[in-house]
Order: sequence, then C-alpha cells, then structure tokens
Amino acid sequence: MQPLEAALTHTLSTPAHLTGLDDLAALCKAAADPLRLAVLRILRGESYGVQELTYIFDMIQSRMSHHLKVLLKAGLVATRKEGTFVFYRRPLLAGDDPYRGFKESLFARIDAQHLPEEPAARMAAVREERDRSSRSFFDKNAARFQQEQDMIVTYDQVAGCLDDLLRAMALPSDAPVLEIGPGKGDLLAHLAARFDDVHALDTSEEMLSQTRAAMEDRGCADISYHHGDPRDALARGLRYRLIVMNMVLHHMASPAAALDTCRRLLVPGGVLLVADLQAHTQTWVREACGDLWLGFEPEELTDWAVAADLREGQRIFLGLKNGFGVQMRLFHHDLSAAGRGPNAEPTNHL
Repeated sequence: MQPLEAALTHTLSTPAHLTGLDDLAALCKAAADPLRLAVLRILRGESYGVQELTYIFDMIQSRMSHHLKVLLKAGLVATRKEGTFVFYRRPLLAGDDPYRGFKESLFARIDAQHLPEEPAARMAAVREERDRSSRSFFDKNAARFQQEQDMIVTYDQVAGCLDDLLRAMALPSDAPVLEIGPGKGDLLAHLAARFDDVHALDTSEEMLSQTRAAMEDRGCADISYHHGDPRDALARGLRYRLIVMNMVLHHMASPAAALDTCRRLLVPGGVLLVADLQAHTQTWVREACGDLWLGFEPEELTDWAVAADLREGQRIFLGLKNGFGVQMRLFHHDLSAAGRGPNAEPTNHL
C-alpha cells in the first residue's frame, strides 16, 4: 500500500477509541428514516410477514426487505419463525440490553404518533383477512375440529389447573362471565355450574351452534349465546367480571388487540383468564387446527397485557408429553395497574 493510500485509509477508518460506539451508531442510523419509524409504529404489539408489510406500505418487496434488514441488524425488530413463515415484530427488550433505555424511549415516542390513514386502513384489511381465514376454517371444519384439538391438549389435562385459578378468584356466583370460543363446551359447562350469568361468544356460527347443542345435552339451559368477536360484544355494551379464553388466542388475527379489547369488556376489578399454548414448532397444527400462531412466549403475553393496562396475576405452566406446553394466566383489570411491570404474583410450574 502506498503511503498516501495508507494515510487516507487510516483517516477514513473508525478511530480505535470510538469503535465501541458502532452499535449505537447503527441504532441511530436505523431510526433515522421516516419509513422505518412507520414500520416500527405498525409493529406495536403486532407481528407481520414481509408480504403483509409490503402491502401495508404499498411498496415492492425488495425495498421493504432492505428496511427490515437494517432494523433487524440494529436490534429494533426481531423475527418470529412460524414454520415456513417469518414474522417481524418489535423485540422483547432484555434487562442486559445496553440500549434498552434508548429503545424504550424511541418506541414510546413512536407510539405517540398517529398512524397515517392509508397504512392504517391496509393494516385493518390484513387483520380482516386473517379473521376471514380463521372463520372460514371453523365454519368448514366444526365437526372434526375438537378431535384435532384433542391431539394437542384435552380439557381433562388442564381442568384441574383451571379450576384452581377459578377458585382463587373467589368471584361471587352472580358475576357475569364470558367464555370466548367455547368449542364443545367442557369449560363452559363448568362455568355454568359455578356462575348464574354465563355467556358464550364465537365468530363461527357453526361452532356456536354446536356449543349450544352440546350445552342443551348437558342440561345447561341458562347460557346466553352471542355470534361475533370481542369487538362486537364491546359495541353491544356487554361487560363482564370474568372473561375466559381457553386455547383461543392463537386463532386470533391480533392477539395484542384481543387482550386490549378484553380489558375494555371487563368491569373494573374484573379478571381475564387466558389458557394457551407456549411457543412451539409443530407446524401441522396450521392445517389441522387452523392455528394462526404457533403458541406464544410468556413474555409476549405479559407485554401485551401490560400495554393493555392489565395487571399480571397468577401463572401456571404445564408441560405435556406430546411436546406441547400450556400456560394459564390471570390478568386483572385494575385501574392502578397501568404501567406496572410483570410478575406481580408468584409463578407455579407443573
């Protein structure tokens, strides 16, 4: 190398005493683009594939992939692999992340911004397509769904833990209770035996019809049935002291939005009980059971709940012999819960 070339190379390279700032520089560079900031705003509590984001922002896939690569390298997005699908989301910020405070401040500032009208409309269209796909699956496969679901987890395997959580709530018998997506009604019948004012909600008319027939066979006559999703129940002015979602959240287009809607359906002091799969890699459930998501990390549910101003309560984790894991979680609608962190109560591992 010639002396002049060597001098120029030395001048253009990063001085040794500044190399520790490379990661921070990449982080700032990734955030210094309006489109990438808009992507991060869209990913608030949501996971989207690259094709969905391409549609939302009306751009070619190669350009969106480039922006996602920049955000991923800077640690501002994370990937979630669902079989052959890859979804992008905002990362779960770890306590040992040296830039956690910076990222939290950045996300808070981004979240304070209103979504542009056109991307917001396209995002709603993506959710509706996911909802449509889920409704179509259940309408077509209602007769065989429970058999497929039982290959993952049966009600008997979780009944004892669910009953323990219900007992721990000590709710009065006249408390209004809602189960979302009750299926063949095993848990719904248990709720009907414990409470006087029980409601069932399902997006699939066929599934709801099967639930009603099953409850009539069991002699459970005093149950109110509603066709629609939680947003429909909210629009009707319905409110509950307890809402139960048993193996339902992984069928929902936007789990984060579902938790937020459930919080608004709860009266102050109400409780949301969620029983769902932990994150797994068994992709056959997509076709067999119509699953949109391959379970959830416990931290994901906690983050979504805290964002919805729900306070985390008792947790039970249950490992199954077939490789699946179940998490049963209580979330409280407590007006003092806004902004509180996770792990408010002890965790049980079974």
